[in-house]
Amino acid sequence: MPNREELFQALNEKTFNPMNDVAFKFIFGKEERKNITLDFLDSCLYGRLGHHIEDLVYKNTEMVPYAEDGKLTRLDVRCKLSSGEEVDVEVQVLNLKNMRRRTLYYWAQMYLFSLASGQTYRDLKPAITINILAFELLPQEEPIAMYTIMNPKNGDELNKDLSLFFLEIPKFAKKPKKKISEMTKMERWMAYFANQLDDTEREELAMSDAAISGAMDAARVFLADDEERWNYINRQMAILDYNSGIQSWREEGREEGREEGREEGEDKMGRLMALLLEKGKNTEALQATRDKDLRSKLYREYGID
Repeated sequence: MPNREELFQALNEKTFNPMNDVAFKFIFGKEERKNITLDFLDSCLYGRLGHHIEDLVYKNTEMVPYAEDGKLTRLDVRCKLSSGEEVDVEVQVLNLKNMRRRTLYYWAQMYLFSLASGQTYRDLKPAITINILAFELLPQEEPIAMYTIMNPKNGDELNKDLSLFFLEIPKFAKKPKKKISEMTKMERWMAYFANQLDDTEREELAMSDAAISGAMDAARVFLADDEERWNYINRQMAILDYNSGIQSWREEGREEGREEGREEGEDKMGRLMALLLEKGKNTEALQATRDKDLRSKLYREYGID
């Protein structure tokens, strides 16, 4: 496995991956590059909203719970659209086996916080989560899916206050490759996140789409900042460490997995990893994938049954 210094030296425009939450927040979470985020959201949400997004306002990505012992939520990019909808955009590289409930929890917090003291239920604002995934999660073949609240018998939608989008990048990468000129606006964004274009295709993509060109320019600014590069590398190393550790756990911990049940064992591991990585405890997360006793101790500490 390469070390941090080797990754730092090898990081350049060709190896840069926008599917990194540090890089994603830099490109899509800054006021000076709001037009990039607006373009991406408009491409993704136009069919659902039925209108183009004229403007957005960035909001605090930390949502403090009402209860003192509640969970502090840190979102990747959170904003409010000019038409009133609250939106959270998340990049998820690791499949921690919690994505379906995690996105619903984020949606619930945004929906709750849209209602200020003294307002009525009529003042609640629709909330939308967009999850850009580096892994496959859902059963359908298409790379983009949207979930809402619907009567399964007649297809009647309760309202449009809940919209959960999933963009599964690996599924897009598997589809027959199109020419850039033949792609829809959303397909061009998916191609950008898939990060599998050659130099000629990247140049054509940049020339065909001003917002994606702006995202590529932002990546160059990001790469020129040593502190941001190190933040990027540290996150990539945490991902590599986790993947290495989870593979080791699967290979060496089969006996434990059989005792608990494979799915149950991986679910417990995923929940533990989610907690540790969210708290920035990358080293402890790696150790937990390799040390059964530590894993048991942390299960008890965090109340994971």
